[in-house]
Amino acid sequence: MAASANSAVLDADDRTLTIVRVFNVPRELVYAAWTNPLRALVWMGPRHCPAFHLEGDVKVGGKWRMGLRGADDSRELWQGGTYLEVSPPERLVFTMAWDQEDGTPGPETVITLTFKAIGGKTRLTFQQGAFNTVANCNGHREGWTSSFDRLEDFLRK
Repeated sequence: MAASANSAVLDADDRTLTIVRVFNVPRELVYAAWTNPLRALVWMGPRHCPAFHLEGDVKVGGKWRMGLRGADDSRELWQGGTYLEVSPPERLVFTMAWDQEDGTPGPETVITLTFKAIGGKTRLTFQQGAFNTVANCNGHREGWTSSFDRLEDFLRK
């Protein structure tokens, strides 16, 4: 498969997404919101393309799969991956790849989540990369920011 025109000159730091958010709940609740498929289904996906299907076997080597659907029912997007590290309630690491049109996985990234207790709050550090292009990295920033806004709404309830 041919590399994109810019991939040879991109620094991995330009293609790694890092987001830090503080949630006003204990880390066990934030961790559970990520690892319990029924909870994650409520908030996962950006507002314009929320999740409608989520399954996962949260253990090292376990697989996960999620379907997102446009809020206007215009399209479905599928993604999945494998859990690489599961350390409740401190850390979660897994791969992620979007399904391509032919059903095969696209470029894979690794997502690393760390959950740090700060009193009764949680600092979530999210890192995903390395993306194949800066544009893909930036597009995911918008999607994850919207998802984290939905997570915050969910945790308030």
